[in-house]
Amino acid sequence: MTTVAGWLALVCLAVVAPASALLVWTDNRSPDTVQGKVATVWRTVGQTLRLGGEVGPPLRMVLTVLLALVSLLYVSTLVGLVTTAITDRLTELQRGQTTVVERGHSLVLGWSEQTPTLVAELLAAHAQRRNSAVVVLADRDKLDMERELRPVLTAVGGRRVRLLCRRGRPADPAALARVSPGAAGAIVVLPPDTPEGDTQVVKTLLALRAVVGDASPVRVVAAVRRTQDVATARLAAGPGAVVLDVDGIAARTLVQCVREPGLSSVLEDLLDFAGAELHVHRVPGLVGRTFAELRTACADACVVGLVRQDGTPLLNPPPLTSLAAGDAIVVLAEDETPPAWTATPATPLPQPSCVKTGGGGTDYTAPDMRTGPRRVLVLGWNRRGPEIVDGLAHSGWEVVRETTLPTPDPAHRVLVLGGPDGHPDPDEYTLVTLLRLRDAERESGLRSPTVAELTDARHRPLAPAGPHTDLVVGGRLVGLLMAQVSQTVELAAAFDELFSPVGNAVRLRPATDYVPAGTETSFAELVEAAGRQGATALGYRPGDSRIPLLNPPKTTMRRWSHEDTLIVVTTAATLQPQESPARPADTGVVP
Repeated sequence: MTTVAGWLALVCLAVVAPASALLVWTDNRSPDTVQGKVATVWRTVGQTLRLGGEVGPPLRMVLTVLLALVSLLYVSTLVGLVTTAITDRLTELQRGQTTVVERGHSLVLGWSEQTPTLVAELLAAHAQRRNSAVVVLADRDKLDMERELRPVLTAVGGRRVRLLCRRGRPADPAALARVSPGAAGAIVVLPPDTPEGDTQVVKTLLALRAVVGDASPVRVVAAVRRTQDVATARLAAGPGAVVLDVDGIAARTLVQCVREPGLSSVLEDLLDFAGAELHVHRVPGLVGRTFAELRTACADACVVGLVRQDGTPLLNPPPLTSLAAGDAIVVLAEDETPPAWTATPATPLPQPSCVKTGGGGTDYTAPDMRTGPRRVLVLGWNRRGPEIVDGLAHSGWEVVRETTLPTPDPAHRVLVLGGPDGHPDPDEYTLVTLLRLRDAERESGLRSPTVAELTDARHRPLAPAGPHTDLVVGGRLVGLLMAQVSQTVELAAAFDELFSPVGNAVRLRPATDYVPAGTETSFAELVEAAGRQGATALGYRPGDSRIPLLNPPKTTMRRWSHEDTLIVVTTAATLQPQESPARPADTGVVP
């Protein structure tokens, strides 16, 4: 360093001194004597190099140079200190180690395949609020996180909401303190994509309680991958927190999609923040109204159920169930704005032939005796397989675990599971199997209704799927569900019932089950027709489209046909399989 400074001084003098001498000797106003010219050159050099340039006795000149060097050293040191502080601050910002001073933000702890989906939904939920933020804390490079999340921020528009990424271990209390968990509006804990992911979730929940405390009103939503870890995570999370079972949700979703072809797109539309989603409202002026009256009086939303004061959900309750003080109404609406309420009754519709009227004037639906495939051929296997088989068997389906590619048969349904467990890319098997199924269908000319499991939403465009194939991205559904619950914690119990294999769930029914074919009527009148048969209508899917329409305008007229599908919340009809359910033999998996 000293050598470099010395050479730099010599180079500067070698340039400045000759140039100063040339300026002095070519100036007509310079002194005539050589001594005067030398003194002027010295002044010019001193002023250029900030050395003062004083003339006089040698001691005076030396002291002048010394003071100039001290001044230069002070300024250089000060500039160095400021530069170092700015560099350190920029390094902290780049590494994501600065403190977050937001309030009311949504905090995401951990990183997994659900993170992009979850962050996108949280950004969409915050887009309607001013000066809001979504904060992500994970043990990853800050720039890598921002690079991966930049597309979702661009998609929702980042003008009103900010995305802040911070690097640190979520299980480290010091790192947690930097993201202000106590001031957050909601905290979501994700399991990492590692074998010990559930253990990390438990440690993060314990660290969160140590930083925030049990008395904090912050909403906490966590997820664990394995069902056996749910109880431990709930103990670590403490009272009031919601812990979701990723494997259980994925298994129940696959079972429902096998039973209800086309249901996967409906569930995604219901769970995301684009379009209509579930909201909870408390309207004191409606206390005492029955569920049937509330369903009729809601002009621009679909009433789905009630939430009792103690948090118990009542989805699709009996028509005479009344709204008590402290109860809330669950509606399907476009945004958080409270819906409008009217008192206009709907016009009664003629009943289709399959509906009968019981004693006392109460309508009921005859047992659903539709003929359809009752056998499921399972290709592939993973840890969710046993729960899926149990769910299908309890629903009256015969499950056969195949080791070879089956011959396409419209009378059978095919379920393709990802895996095996521990594979770096579980979707490889699913993509290859779908490709082989499509090739077999082209050769035979027959098609088997197929449900395929994917773990990564980015693989959906790659899947060789046709109109008869449902692609269920379990990680995306869990991410959507966590985002919904984090914003409205009362919906946790409601979604738990909707994803339950028994009780009320989202189902697809022909519109002609509720109105005669060819009837031209509004959706509001169809809602009433479904209500008289014990179902709550959420929307419909036109016969010429696979895109569901949730909460459509109730006044729009439509002529309903056999191809139209009504989306309802109701209990499963009792179906009697032609063969008794059978558990599959413990056979190998197709490699």
